[in-house]
Amino acid sequence: VTGVQTCALPISYILSVLGNKCPRCREGYIFNSKNAYALKNSEYIKMPDKCPVCGQPTEIEVGFYYGTSYVSYALTVAFSVATFIAWWVLIGFSIDDNRIFYWLTLNAVALIVLQPVFMRLSRSMWLSWFVKYDPDWKDHPVGNQERVVEEHMGNW
Repeated sequence: VTGVQTCALPISYILSVLGNKCPRCREGYIFNSKNAYALKNSEYIKMPDKCPVCGQPTEIEVGFYYGTSYVSYALTVAFSVATFIAWWVLIGFSIDDNRIFYWLTLNAVALIVLQPVFMRLSRSMWLSWFVKYDPDWKDHPVGNQERVVEEHMGNW
């Protein structure tokens, strides 16, 4: 059928980002630990140098993940807006009591608890915007990243 457009974001893309999988092969995990709350020794945020399945480098250039702060900020703002709307619809706000302070407290606690999840999700999203999916990744070797300077790897 011609003229029919498919969904802009396929389900496999969304699942790979939410599952913290490599954007190139969508099979290998981009974090050393699958647990977002493995806080001992900062294991929740450590990443291998390359995807264990396809060999895609996870750090494309020095300081590559600095941009994830903007993504993380957008995610936390979206989460706060969603909880605000949910609170407003389900519980409501009034000038006669302190319900807004209850929401502020609940939202702040939720943001602190979900911080490792938002950080990992923002890194996964950021990497997926710069590394495109290759369904034939087995036939196409990973090329050298043009802006990688080996001597500066890991300096951030």
